[in-house]
Order: sequence, then structure tokens, then C-alpha cells
Amino acid sequence: MATRTKKFFGTDGIRGTVGKAPITPDFMLKLGWAAGTVFAKEDSVRNKILIGKDTRISGYMFEAALEAGVTAAGVDIILLGPMPTPAIAYLTRTLRAQAGIVISASHNSFEDNGIKFFSSEGTKLPDEVEFAIEEQLEKNISTVTSESLGKATRITDAAGRYIEFCKSTVGSNLNFNGLKIVIDCAHGSTYHIAPSVFEELGATVTSIGVSPDGLNINEKAGSTSPEKLAATVLTEQADVGVAFDGDGDRLIMVDHLGNIIDGDEILYVIARDRRRQNIDVGGVVGTAMSNLGLELALDALDVPFARTAVGDRYVMREMLDRGWDLGGESSGHIICLDKTTTGDGIVSALQVLVAITTSGKSLAELTSKMHKLPQSMINVRLTDSMNVTDNKAIQAAVKKVEAKLGKTGRVLLRLSGTEPVVRVMIEGENPDVVDKLARELSEVVANEVGSS
Repeated sequence: MATRTKKFFGTDGIRGTVGKAPITPDFMLKLGWAAGTVFAKEDSVRNKILIGKDTRISGYMFEAALEAGVTAAGVDIILLGPMPTPAIAYLTRTLRAQAGIVISASHNSFEDNGIKFFSSEGTKLPDEVEFAIEEQLEKNISTVTSESLGKATRITDAAGRYIEFCKSTVGSNLNFNGLKIVIDCAHGSTYHIAPSVFEELGATVTSIGVSPDGLNINEKAGSTSPEKLAATVLTEQADVGVAFDGDGDRLIMVDHLGNIIDGDEILYVIARDRRRQNIDVGGVVGTAMSNLGLELALDALDVPFARTAVGDRYVMREMLDRGWDLGGESSGHIICLDKTTTGDGIVSALQVLVAITTSGKSLAELTSKMHKLPQSMINVRLTDSMNVTDNKAIQAAVKKVEAKLGKTGRVLLRLSGTEPVVRVMIEGENPDVVDKLARELSEVVANEVGSS
């Protein structure tokens, strides 16, 4: 049986450059109608779908188009305005909506935009629902009768509801009094949420990246550019820095020394603190790109670790299959299933602050037992599709490199999902050796690519 492939949906919704198919107003109109039609079939009661967005300028245009399409399908709309992606997941669940729609391109610049969907449970849509929406997109739009058209309302207290939820994840008896924090909201959708969360929990907060103008989202700010945050932490003599991406589902942190703390280290800190509190998370799920240092540090804690393909969808699937509560990616997409249903930057940051507050240790001390191994990655361009796992010369070279690295190193060859390249990644204890082996292996790959 041939494997079904999706025309529009990728691993994290639909994304692209604004004005280029499919990120156009006419497509969004039809997408809203298609989604509304699919979700309207679920039961006979009045259906509703939530729509939220980040702060990029094209969000207004796509919000209007989606609203028209969904209401044409006879489904009510609740407009949330600028809200973090995980907030929309939470509100979809608590407001008993059939689905939530997020207008966002996450950590991309303002020229891009995209659509993410959440189910009524606040989780990513299953494949069969995405296929159903794509099948509906092949049909012509048909508007329901006038008396059956959907209505649109706006929730004015959405931010407050989500702020209270975030605070609830640390318990009612804990506060961050005496903790000095710098927050970088990337001029994105956490700009009016995150400062309030941390201030209401007692922290002294300095906020940067909280002046969105529609064009500056993620611009030299937030989790993809934490350098300004690190400098501000040092200037302000803060205890910790917290950086989110444009839609608030990723987290990168900075310790009081100005060191950047990535997703692997954040996972370790949370897992270590759960272990200290005798809270069983089952294990931790990472990806093929997770640093070997995370695996070794978790092993020292006797915490199981598993890898999956790159992408939070795959991380979540593995967590659910294993019944584990903690997982994430090096990029800072952290999932704490014992707290919420999806990756949430604010909730994840709060878990780290809980560890700092209750242990009496600084973030630098909490990460000191995890030693990230040096990595070197070289991209080898492909002219034709090639299965590197079937190439005998490449696999022989891989085995030689693995023998030289021993148990404290790792080799990864991965075809990129976004460009025609093979990513050659070597990890090991000695950075000079790692760089040398990466160059040698990439030359073998390049020679085989050229001769194929």
C-alpha cells in the first residue's frame, strides 16, 4: 500500500513566505472553510473554533480570511488576538472548543507566516484530521444558509486566564521573591504575558523585546538571538535570563555568568529537579540532534533517555508511547506533560525557576554536572536523492569514525528536510578531533555524492 503524503501540512502545520502559495489570503479563506467543515461534522451542537496569532503584521490579514472561511462553514469563532501558541492550546481545551488555530511562523522573521492547529484536547492534530482538511481543500467552497452562519466574538480576558494557568504550574505556596530576572520576548506574542507571570510570582523583572511593531518579531532578539539577553543579564547583575521565540513555545536561558543555556541543558535541569523531589517522569525524550552530554548526564542520574526524529511532533509521539512526562529539543522546545499538553516556553521557564528557588542553587550550579560535548556539523550538498545508509563506502567510513570516538562520541548523517543536503555531524570529547573527523567523513560523503 502506498504511503499517503500531505500536500500542505508539514511536521508543524503549514508555513511559508507571505504572498507565496500557500501563504496567501485566498488560501487562508479556503483553509478556514475546510477546517470549519471538518470540525462541524463532529457533532450536532453549535461548534466553535479559537483563533489566535503572534505579532507579525500579516496576522491581521490572515485572521480576517480565516474568520470568513470558518463562519462560512457555519462554525462560531472566538478571536483571542496576539497570544502565545501554548496559550491557544490551553484555551482551546478549557473553553471546550472543537479546535484552535494559531497564525504564526514561530521563530521565523516577519516575512513568513503559517498556521498551526490544536485539537479539542489542546494537542496537535492527528494525521487523519489533517488529511480530512486537505481533502476538503480540493472541493469548492459552499456557504451555509444565512441563519446557519457562524458568529465571531472576542475574548477580552484571554491573557489573564493564561497568566493564571502559568502561575498554577508552580503551586500556590511558592514565590520567586528576591530573584532578579531578565526576560526577552522577541517582540512576539509573550510580550504582554510573560512579564506579568514572573512579576506576579514575586520576581524583579527587566523586560526587553516587548515592543512589537509587526515587523520586528524575532529580529536580533529572543531564543534565536540570545546575545542581547546575555549582555543585559550581566549589566543588570540578574540571577537568570529567559528568552522566548515569537510564538512562545521555545525557551533559551542565560545564567548569571552570561552563559547561554540551551534546550538540552534545560531538560537536564528539570529532570534533575524532578528526581530531587522524587517525582517520577518515567524518562526523557530527545532527538537525533540532542547533545550526547545530555544522555550521559541523565544516565548518571539513572534517568532513561530515548531519541527520536527532529521535530516536536515526533518527541510528543515517543513520550506518549512510553508514558514519559519530559521531552524536548536542543532548540528549546520543551514539553512537560505533567504540567500542560504541548511545548510551552513560559511553563518550562517556571520549572527551571522552581529548581533554582527550592534547591538554593544558581542556574550555573544546576547545569554544572552536564558537560556538553563539542559538535561539528558540515553540510554536503546533494545533486540527486541518495540513501546514505545504503552506501557501503560511507558506512565503512562511519564505522571507522565511530571506532576512533569510542563510547564518548557519536556520528550522525541526516538528510535535511528543508534543503538538498546531507548533514554530517560528529560529537566527541576533543573539539580538534571532532572537527578533523567531521571534515574527513564529509569528504567521503561528498566523493560518493559526486560519483553517484
